[in-house]
Amino acid sequence: MAGRDYGALGATFKIVRVLQVVCLLGCIGMAANFISEMVTNNDVPSDELVGTLSVTCIAILYCAITYILHIDNILPYLINTGMDGMMLIALVVVAFVVGKPLSYLNCQVIGTSSVAESASQLSSELKNQFNQNGGKVVYSNWIGANKTTCYEMKAIWGLSIALCILFCFSALCSVCLWRRSKTIPPKDMA
Repeated sequence: MAGRDYGALGATFKIVRVLQVVCLLGCIGMAANFISEMVTNNDVPSDELVGTLSVTCIAILYCAITYILHIDNILPYLINTGMDGMMLIALVVVAFVVGKPLSYLNCQVIGTSSVAESASQLSSELKNQFNQNGGKVVYSNWIGANKTTCYEMKAIWGLSIALCILFCFSALCSVCLWRRSKTIPPKDMA
């Protein structure tokens, strides 16, 4: 690999970026699957899922670009710190919006006999909400439709929380790498 070797700090930055990409790919896959299901049913996808997909797609491009720039030793670490902070803010919003209704939902009780008795009531409520919102899926009702959807949305929520931690950590690494890049003398090209 080209560029300076920043030791354990540089390796940590690379590992954190790889973990971010893995988490982002999981979020993108699950959110895109849900949006695909909604579109297949001729429904308008919820804003929460579209927003999640948008933020995660931008974040994965950002991670790939900064990883390459880091390897080539041309990453402006101070600017990268600010960008990591902005990604952190965007992912905190995603975690909040996705997780707010999920935090009150117990996925284990979905589909049990007491809940199954009111399945027709839930179905009619979903249809009423769907018609009132101009054909747009209501996120808070949709996540409780079945166990699989509930668990997958909780997985997206958990991954978005993990991404918040990882982006905070990569911002700290970027600050340290910036400080270190100022103290390491450049190699002589001759």
